[in-house]
Amino acid sequence: MRGRNDGGQSKRPVVLFCVMVVCLCLLFLYFSGSNGQAGSAALEYGTKFSRSLGWGSDGDGDDGSEESIFGTGDVNDVKLKSFPVCDDRHSELIPCLDRNLIYQMRLKLDLNLMEHYERHCPPPERRFNCLIPPPHGYKVPIKWPKSRDIVWKANIPHTHLAKEKSDQNWMIDAGEKIKFPGGGTHFHHGADKYISSIANMLNFKDNIINNEGMLRTVLDVGCGVASFGGYLLSSNVIAMSLAPNDVHQNQIQFALERGIPAYLGVLGTKRLPYPSRSFELAHCSRCRIDWLQRDGILMLELDRLLRPGGYFAYSSPEAYAQDEEDRRIWKEMSSLAERMCWKIAEKKNQTVIWVKPLNNDCYRSRPRGTNPPLCKSGDDPDSVWGVTMEACITPYPEQMHRDGGSGLAPWPARLTTPPPRLADLYVTADTFEKDTEMWQQRVDNYWNLLRPKVKPESIRNIMDMKANFGSFAAALKEKDVWVMNAVSHDGPNTLKIIYDRGLIGSTHDCFLPAELYAVCTVAGRCEAFSTYPRTYDLLHAWTVFTDLEKRGCSAEDLLLEMDRILRPTGFIIVRDKAPIIVFIKKYLNALHWEAVTVVDGESSPESEENEMILIIRKKLWLPEAGSQDSTINSGRFSQKCDNLVVTVGQVPCWPATFLFQRSWRRADHDDGAGGVAFQRRPGWFTEPTLADVDHGVVLVEHGAVADDQAPIDVAPAPINVDSAPIPVDPAPIAFAPPPDAVGSAHKNYAVGLNNA
Repeated sequence: MRGRNDGGQSKRPVVLFCVMVVCLCLLFLYFSGSNGQAGSAALEYGTKFSRSLGWGSDGDGDDGSEESIFGTGDVNDVKLKSFPVCDDRHSELIPCLDRNLIYQMRLKLDLNLMEHYERHCPPPERRFNCLIPPPHGYKVPIKWPKSRDIVWKANIPHTHLAKEKSDQNWMIDAGEKIKFPGGGTHFHHGADKYISSIANMLNFKDNIINNEGMLRTVLDVGCGVASFGGYLLSSNVIAMSLAPNDVHQNQIQFALERGIPAYLGVLGTKRLPYPSRSFELAHCSRCRIDWLQRDGILMLELDRLLRPGGYFAYSSPEAYAQDEEDRRIWKEMSSLAERMCWKIAEKKNQTVIWVKPLNNDCYRSRPRGTNPPLCKSGDDPDSVWGVTMEACITPYPEQMHRDGGSGLAPWPARLTTPPPRLADLYVTADTFEKDTEMWQQRVDNYWNLLRPKVKPESIRNIMDMKANFGSFAAALKEKDVWVMNAVSHDGPNTLKIIYDRGLIGSTHDCFLPAELYAVCTVAGRCEAFSTYPRTYDLLHAWTVFTDLEKRGCSAEDLLLEMDRILRPTGFIIVRDKAPIIVFIKKYLNALHWEAVTVVDGESSPESEENEMILIIRKKLWLPEAGSQDSTINSGRFSQKCDNLVVTVGQVPCWPATFLFQRSWRRADHDDGAGGVAFQRRPGWFTEPTLADVDHGVVLVEHGAVADDQAPIDVAPAPINVDSAPIPVDPAPIAFAPPPDAVGSAHKNYAVGLNNA
């Protein structure tokens, strides 16, 4: 009896606690249903709007809900009709390589280590959520192969290099066009002759650089406008042309406009986003890199990337000049290369070519204590995303050491031959071959669907946003295109298989991310791709949105990033589940896209359920001053806002502070109602002054009144800080959040512009 009574007493607190929880829930439901006389409609609309965009719920996404962010529920009536347009000065915006962001955030970076040229992505409150406009006068790019030698100047209106490098034949300003004679700092008379001279130095047959298919992938660091890579293509050699966004204005943008594979990057403090043993040749032609710094760490990064027996071709004054400083540098570089077990294959005129060993024998025979040391056994040379470089030598795996080479077939057989590194992923040759066959069938189907809309040679630059083994790119072998294969850093490391097939690509953290550009989780960050706007003619998105859904990330942010990197008149192929296709179609008008066709995808064992194919084309649109469409452009958005209604909203991700960052200042007095008064401020961007609001969204609910115009119907659309106007009316307004918003953990607000 005593034990039973004690047990009953111990249960009473639990029962009381449960009763209290139920009562609190009922009180919450009652007050939430009756509260909000001022702006409750805006709150409800903002919540519906956010959910319709796939921004998730109030929680952190771990509540066990089965509801899809692409579901069509009761918010079908909420359709986005327009996105704001970024200011014209952002027509070349690269969010994670934005020098202005570095200045604004006062990042303390080591310029000597090139940290200012590395990726620094904006936090949520500083990101842009608007359409990147093309420059004024933009034209559909000239088609390949003509584009290798000539492009429209209006598309990249920068002539700095034409003047600075006029004696080196980089490029020539030719009126409406820019011409590329094929010259470079070291090869004034043409890259083709220079490439032949390198092949001659290496005793390749007929002075052809591809060495009968054994040399296929090249890394060109400090590539300029990528003429070296452009002229390699005719020899069936593909180069990843790499350069930072530095004083050589838009060099990579010129390369991409020409239709030459290129990527924005720098040898700084982080590993390049490529797996180990990816390239047969690394090339530096007066690339102005200090190879001796930090114990030779940059040469060691090249060593990590070179295959067994790979070459480093170095054309620079240090290799031939006779002044004291150049001789000192050459002596130290030679010593470093010797300790790295590199040997000089040939040194002639102004170029030296080193060759990397085929196995580990030299590394193991070095005297104890020799620097640079071998990397630790636990180091993964294929882990690259955000990984700091180490001044150490990456030895070969035992199997590669025994084989004495990479074991790759010559090109083009390499494209379809199962590479040895498949075993690293526990993938069989049979699986690889079936994947290759499946994607060949799928790509043939894509081209049949595209053929009525695609003119010959209108597609050149392609990105596969979820490349897997690279079989999509392999299926395009007969097309005159190149493919940037993007592979998630936190999934299976298939990028090394892609390089072993003789293709190129990059590790990334956007298309299959744990963190996606503009996702507003505490730990999340969304990282845009390291390329200029209007880079690609075609984007391929196979189940990219399904993977996005599994991670609880924002589909809208991905759509905006896809729009940024896609050329006007370019195409998107989305292959995904039916609800996702329906969801994306709601955004077509807002993004200035049009649906070309929607068909059922071929069924396959790799598909979780039946897939559909949506082919989209991006329209060519240009911002025009004074136009009255639904797109809000900072150049023409001069509406007066008579009343500003601020209410609590459950809309994460969008910064409410931006409306105040640029156009408002805190007044010296309150508004008399417990709120904070703000007054319109002329001037340019300053740091946020609205300390009471962290995040939110601005919705144009009932339209706006333009000067001397009747009210116009503006669809709900977010307004970015650089799309917001500087109002001319100096009258102060009041910012008065409801009492229950004070001290809120999220401090999210929905702001509606009303014209009373």
